[in-house]
Amino acid sequence: MIRYWEKRFKSGILTENIELDKEFNAIKKELKKSIKKNFAGSLAIRMVDSGSCNACEAECNALSNPYYDLERLGISFVASPRHADIMLLSGVMTFNMYHHAWDCYEQMPNPKWVIALGDCAKNLSVFEKTYAIKGVDLPIDYTIKGCPPSPKDIILGLLEFLRSKE
Repeated sequence: MIRYWEKRFKSGILTENIELDKEFNAIKKELKKSIKKNFAGSLAIRMVDSGSCNACEAECNALSNPYYDLERLGISFVASPRHADIMLLSGVMTFNMYHHAWDCYEQMPNPKWVIALGDCAKNLSVFEKTYAIKGVDLPIDYTIKGCPPSPKDIILGLLEFLRSKE
């Protein structure tokens, strides 16, 4: 145990200091203000994986960690499309997921928006000519670019989308 504490005191604090990123804190503050104004303080997102490699989903999972902490900003991921304001669509649209994605879209209450997450959902990239790909024909309102987009890019994309809706 003593060796552990000696090593700990020599190495110091190895984690990031959240307060150092003032630009990112300003972005989060503006996002919270926009959600409060446009969605009464609570934005519900339904994540739909229509055939991705799960890289975009891993980045969305990081949005729940203490550094990004979307719940504190008023953003939550919901399990039911009936509670969602936005559908976050990731991956190429496979034949197996085509009808499920449309069912999710139709069950969402109005007004509803679809945000394509990552490059695969908007342009099929390397998967374009394979037999299992249907292609996305949902009405996509905004695209967050990247393969995969980082959590900061996702937050900036959500903020830019909300700015366009004001």
